[in-house]
Amino acid sequence: MTSNSTYQYGANVHANGIRQHYLRFGGEASSTGQPLVIIPGITSPAITWAFVAERLGRHFDTYVLDVRGRGLSSTGPEIAYDTNTCADDVVALVEALGLKNVVLAGHSMGARFALRAMNRGASGIDKLVLIDPPVSGPGRREYPSKLPWYVDSIKDCTEGADIDTMRTYCPTWSEEQLRLRAEWLHTCYTPAIVQTFEEFHTVDIHQDFPSIEVPTLLICAGKGGVIQAEDREEIQTLLPSIRITTADKAGHMIPWDDFEGFFTAFDDFLGTSL
Repeated sequence: MTSNSTYQYGANVHANGIRQHYLRFGGEASSTGQPLVIIPGITSPAITWAFVAERLGRHFDTYVLDVRGRGLSSTGPEIAYDTNTCADDVVALVEALGLKNVVLAGHSMGARFALRAMNRGASGIDKLVLIDPPVSGPGRREYPSKLPWYVDSIKDCTEGADIDTMRTYCPTWSEEQLRLRAEWLHTCYTPAIVQTFEEFHTVDIHQDFPSIEVPTLLICAGKGGVIQAEDREEIQTLLPSIRITTADKAGHMIPWDDFEGFFTAFDDFLGTSL
């Protein structure tokens, strides 16, 4: 890490019956000292969000979670991977680390888990940030990505894949991002990924919006196709207080597609300019 890095350390905590691994950035040296917890997407180990957390760590005491079945957290056939259990992990992590006044942020799958965690007893949450969550569910249109894209890329990385192989899956990514994905994607446990993807379609998160009582920001990807105009309207109806912004130039992987645009999309929601 460079001398101006905000990276502090990686660590494990026993919470909700498993080992949960996380990376910490900023710490007490961050400008606000306020905890910010990031829950990444379906095949994004914590390390792949480090380039985002480095920036956030300047302003917040930032924690990036390895969701179970990914990265260095507990994995394998003996544990559960359903939405409620993964949401309970978030609740337990915040409690185990003794965090208060937390900004809870999730991307894609992680946004669904963060939203569900709010309705499963999460305490000490100050603000909620939902970054382009899948809004598929029973009776709703399918999530635009297809399962084989995930499964095939994991298989390639499990066997040992290089940057060129990863580029066929993520053609617009930088060499650094491709290298990280090639290195870490094998830690994504395929049955966990499959279950998560299936629950994008069988678990409806819209029921979780009306009971949210903390300030909430929804960041949409302008080119992602995940959240469309009618979805924004429905969510605004379910939670009238929600703020909705858009990263116009980005696809679903917002910070990968438009790094500065991702931070701009927070506007003044966090009370500090990112």
